Parts: sequence; C-alpha cells; structure tokens
Amino acid sequence: MRVLLIGANGYLGRFVADRLLADPAVQLTALGRGDDADVRFDLATGSPGALTRFLDAVHPGVVVNCAGATRGGARELTRHNTVAVATVCEALRRSGCGARLVQIGCGAEYGPSQPGSSTAEDAVPRPGGPYGVSKLAATELVLGSGLDAVVLRVFSPAGPGTPAGSPLGRLAEAMRRAMQSGDNDLKLGGLGVQRDFVDVRDVARAVHAASLSAAQGVINIGSGRAVRLREAASVLARVAGYGGALHELDGLPGGHLRSAIGHPRADGDQGVPVAYPYPDGCGSWQQADVRTARDRLGWRPRISLEESLADIWMEAACRI
Repeated sequence: MRVLLIGANGYLGRFVADRLLADPAVQLTALGRGDDADVRFDLATGSPGALTRFLDAVHPGVVVNCAGATRGGARELTRHNTVAVATVCEALRRSGCGARLVQIGCGAEYGPSQPGSSTAEDAVPRPGGPYGVSKLAATELVLGSGLDAVVLRVFSPAGPGTPAGSPLGRLAEAMRRAMQSGDNDLKLGGLGVQRDFVDVRDVARAVHAASLSAAQGVINIGSGRAVRLREAASVLARVAGYGGALHELDGLPGGHLRSAIGHPRADGDQGVPVAYPYPDGCGSWQQADVRTARDRLGWRPRISLEESLADIWMEAACRI
C-alpha cells in the first residue's frame, strides 16, 4: 500500500510516520514544507492543480493529512487548517488515483461540553475559538467532498515531543525550573481544567488503523477519561521526583486564570498576573466518547497518562 503522508515533520506526523514505516506492507512518501520531506509542497499556498499532478504521478492508495497550525491569528489558522484541506480535497477529486483520505481533526471542533458528559461524534460542534473553527471548517470540507474519507478527531495529545508551549509542556518546564533552582513551592494556575489526554503513539496507531479500514465520517480518538490538570501535575511531580509543594492559584470568573501554568513569578510581584484562558476554547471539561473508534477501527488506547507524562518529563529534564 502506497501512503502519502502530509505533515510528517509535525508533532503528530512524526509518530504517524514511524508507525506507518514499521508496517512492511506500506510504502511511504512524505510531502511537506521542510527540506527533509520527500517532496516539498506548501498546502497553504500551492495550487490544487500542482498537487493533482503529483498525486497522478505517485498514485497513492491513502493520503494522510497531519499538517496544520495550532497557533496564530484567525487568518493564519484558516490558511493552514482550512484552505490547505480544501487544496487536498480538490486535488484528490481531480486526480485519477482514487486515494482514501485520512484527515486529522481535533476535539476543539466540539467546543465546551457539559461537565461529566462524554462527547460523541453526533454532538453539534460549537467551537469556542478560531482554532476550533478552522479545524471544523476543514472537517466539513472533507465530509462534503464526496471522497472516501475519514476524520479522526483527536482530543488532547500527550507524550514524547509534546510542545513546550502546551499546557503539559509548560507544566513540565515549570517543574524543571523549580527543581533546578531548589524551589520547594511551585505555584501553578489552571489546574482545575479537565481534558481527555491521549498518547501520540496511540494516535498514530489509530491513523494506521483508519488507513486500512473502510470507515468513513468522524471518529473520536481519546482516552475516554477526563483528567484534571491538578492530577496530571501530581503524577508529573511523582515521576520527576519533585518533593516540593504544588500550590494552585485561584481562578477568575469566566474561565480565566490568575496565572497560566508555569507562569514565571517576578520577585516582589504585588499585583494579579495577567489572566490566561485555556487555549483550546473548550471550557473547563472535555471527555471523548471513543466507542466508535473501538467498534469501527478496532482501536483502544494502550499507553497510560503516567507513561506519557514520564516521557514529557524526560524531554524537559534534558532541556538546558
């Protein structure tokens, strides 16, 4: 099976590439903006016609799109998350390769949900920010394309390679700095937020399974369990061997926080730090209903949050 992987150098794409390369039946071609891609192509600026010509030459059986942006303004997010997917869909429609499309979506497309609930694929999406809006627009393009396509809505990925600017990445960095400076009191904000964390290697397994399946539509990929960031911080402290005290800063009304996770303290700071909302626009709670992934892909998460956090800590501890 020939697979074209778009975004192989991204956070999720690197693990998807490793998983696909481990399958001897897969012949992988990587397309991206970096110099190390097999083929250099920018989805946000490239034409559908140019991509069509490449598809007709390579003739993949599956196209996996892991490319996209998680940060930036509405214009940048739309260009990288929505326009890019429109280019992929149009190129596949024009091409004679007949490839199946596996699109990586995200849980932020759903927006805020009721605490205690599990969000299933039939929930009405109400994204709470420009990132979720741009990803939802991409999903709608894929679903309305008429292609053989599936969208994997990945909730909160964790594990090795977690970006330092993500909530778990900031948490690990704050703990590393506290241990390095001998600080036995670590003050953190935003620990009341609950998210459904799923290891990136489990996400890669789901992409592999989706590539081989005939499943279409939207499929949630998560652990099926919401975890409070306070609990994640405690687990991280245990795996890091941090013996200090974790102090949670108070929240402000409206879902804002007195301090972001790991927000550095200034000596003699007398005022209230700048308020930072949790960046995905999903409010205080998110938990995936993952029964569809089990039933249609034969997929279940295997890697525990403790193992994911241990890998995040290992990378943070090696950072100078």
